[in-house]
Amino acid sequence: MTTQTMGARRGRLLEIWKPEDKAFWEREGEAVAKLNLWISVPALFLAFAIWQVWSVVAVSLPSLGFNYSTNQLFWLAAAPALSGATLRIFYSFMVPLVGGRRWTAISTASLLIPAIGIGFAVQDPTTAYPTMLILALLCGFGGGNFSSSMANISFFFPKERKGSALGINAGLGNLGVSVVQFLSPLVVTAGIFGIFGGEAQTIVRNNQTVQVWTQNAAFIWVPWIALASLAAWFGMNDLADAKASFAEQAVIFRRKHNWLMCILYLGTFGSFLGYAAGFPLLIKSQFPGVNPLAYAWLGPLTGAAVRPFGGWLADKLGGAKVTFWNFIVMTMAVGGVLVFLPHGPLGGSFAGFFVSFLVLFLTTGLGNGSTFRMIPVIFQTQKMREVNAGDREAVARATKEANTEAAATLGFTAAFAAYGGFFIPKSYGSAIALTGSPDAALYVFIVFYLLCIGVTWWHYARRNAPMPC
Repeated sequence: MTTQTMGARRGRLLEIWKPEDKAFWEREGEAVAKLNLWISVPALFLAFAIWQVWSVVAVSLPSLGFNYSTNQLFWLAAAPALSGATLRIFYSFMVPLVGGRRWTAISTASLLIPAIGIGFAVQDPTTAYPTMLILALLCGFGGGNFSSSMANISFFFPKERKGSALGINAGLGNLGVSVVQFLSPLVVTAGIFGIFGGEAQTIVRNNQTVQVWTQNAAFIWVPWIALASLAAWFGMNDLADAKASFAEQAVIFRRKHNWLMCILYLGTFGSFLGYAAGFPLLIKSQFPGVNPLAYAWLGPLTGAAVRPFGGWLADKLGGAKVTFWNFIVMTMAVGGVLVFLPHGPLGGSFAGFFVSFLVLFLTTGLGNGSTFRMIPVIFQTQKMREVNAGDREAVARATKEANTEAAATLGFTAAFAAYGGFFIPKSYGSAIALTGSPDAALYVFIVFYLLCIGVTWWHYARRNAPMPC
């Protein structure tokens, strides 16, 4: 490490950070960036696990003696997305204000509150519904973390590596959704925490009386959250160059492309969250003979696993092109879901329904990666158009402004998109309550995806588009 770099460090604060400088990047930048990325990933993974734990817990509540209606259960599955989306608006601006290391450690530690609270609440079937709803809203802490995590990681990598880095951070972080749906049915079958985990509950399953420890679905994450918080505090870095006031970041609200990308990211990431949150309850309501927890986790797993590939593919082919075709396939996949749902005397086809949803999750994952790759490119291109390429000082200033605005936009679009995690499962519940079927909600989704196709083509993907990316 050079003397200059040694002098640029103050504890975990990096005074000098120049990822676009190839010599700097190869000498030390890449190693530091990767360390921060690989600590960020498990922290974000845990955030998603806590955020989506209600998609599993809500399904189990009736068998535990909680007398909640179907619509109330959909509310519990949807509420974390509502609070998480709102928190993301504030979290979007926290990294430049507080520092990526500090905020990652603090926001990860906050996940302990809902994890411990849920663990105690599900042990008592007399727990009032408002208490459960508050705990569901507190799970929004996990949802808020995504905006700050993605904004933070975007500062560490050069432009040509942002798509892949953001794809890895988000894709592996998104795995928390599928893992919580896969792992929860396993950990509730044994008293793995002994006297510290509480008493077992007795339920009837397949005409047999069995004991379960439903609280383990929340308690299992507590030690890992504590470890991830400590790893972030002692292992990550704050960047001096990432410092910016709220006023400097708030300029994005005057940027047209911020709002356009909010629409597109609502279509991809909002869909991923909403489908993940509502999938178990949708299966249970439409195919009562199927165990939803045996299948539901495969959807989020598919979407999360391909997200890094979506970022990589966008780096190679262009984010707009990948996003455009992705929305076309998403529209067709929703049509497939409609075809295979039960209608009247027709029992539907669970196999067709499930495969259509897997395609839908696959495309949400690819679209998540491609849309997020578009944002840094858009703001970098826009700022470079405003300066003389030969003026090194102006280029450096424009690059810093582009990074600041792109990071704020990454966070804010993620906040806006997270409302999809509330809207989709709540739409299912409302459509079923009003019509007896989720069809109406799915037709609304198709119309919205057609809008996304038009926005992507007109502004970014067509020949001579005003902002090709």
